[in-house]
Amino acid sequence: MLILTRRVGESVIVGDDIVISVIEVRGDAVRIGIQAPRSVSVHREEVYLELQRANEQAASASDAAIGAAVEELMGEDQPERD
Repeated sequence: MLILTRRVGESVIVGDDIVISVIEVRGDAVRIGIQAPRSVSVHREEVYLELQRANEQAASASDAAIGAAVEELMGEDQPERD
C-alpha cells in the first residue's frame, strides 16, 4: 500500500486520467474529490462490497428457481406427443 500525505487543495494522480483531490479536512473526516472517466466505476468501499454480495447472490440460483426454469424450457403446457 502506498501512503501519501496531502494537504487541502493538493491531489494525487492515478494512471493517466484519475485525479484524487483533498477537498476538506474536518476532525477525523476527510472529504475527497475524484475525477475519473465515466468508464471507471468509483464507489465507497461499503457500497462496492454490497454490490459484490448482491451480484454473487443473484448469480447463485436456488434449486426451486432452476426447477422452474427447466419446467418452463421443457414446455410443461404443451400437449404430449405420441
